[in-house]
Amino acid sequence: MDPPETPDDVVHVIVVDDEPMVCDFLRTILSSTGQIAVDAVACDGSAGVEEVVRHRPDVVLMDLRMPGVDGVTATAELRALPRPPMVLAMTTLDTDEHVLSALDAGASGFVLKTTPPARLIPFVLAAAAGASVLSPEALQRLRDRRTAVPESATDPAVEALSPREREVLALLGEGLSNAGVGARLYLSEGTVKGHVSRLMTALSCENRTQLALRAPRHGQP
Repeated sequence: MDPPETPDDVVHVIVVDDEPMVCDFLRTILSSTGQIAVDAVACDGSAGVEEVVRHRPDVVLMDLRMPGVDGVTATAELRALPRPPMVLAMTTLDTDEHVLSALDAGASGFVLKTTPPARLIPFVLAAAAGASVLSPEALQRLRDRRTAVPESATDPAVEALSPREREVLALLGEGLSNAGVGARLYLSEGTVKGHVSRLMTALSCENRTQLALRAPRHGQP
């Protein structure tokens, strides 16, 4: 009897981490529901890029601090591919600068290595669907770190947006999904998606997480 084919709706993942126990743990956890298939694991960024080219996964879980080619460099290489996967950076809370560099390189978000398994699986599925994966608390921390400027300072590119676009951007800064933004502003998801696409172009952002980091902080216009 032939082995069963992998269902079309299964999310394909590659794990890149220099700790074999972490790779084994993530493979076990992610494969446990049948919604995710871990196609390969790699021990550094260079090997991770090779595995991505070989398997063409939907999502890559990328450790940021590894010997050899680090996760930030590998993320930039992956996002330059013709059909790039979504990249979730794996980190700890003491590596904010690494996270910002990974987001600048094109990562769609990040997960803490202490993330409970029950939350990790939805994060991976959300990333595969094109959503940003960043908790509101972590997002605010990163925004505060990046925007270490006086509250009165403004971003000229943001100021040039239409009032509606600024409203959408502000809600992205709260971590809302397209559906969440639509519910708050009484817009269809399709309309919100169009606004998000235009915002990415206007603000030279590659993903929703980068947009969220450009959103005005509370108290700014």
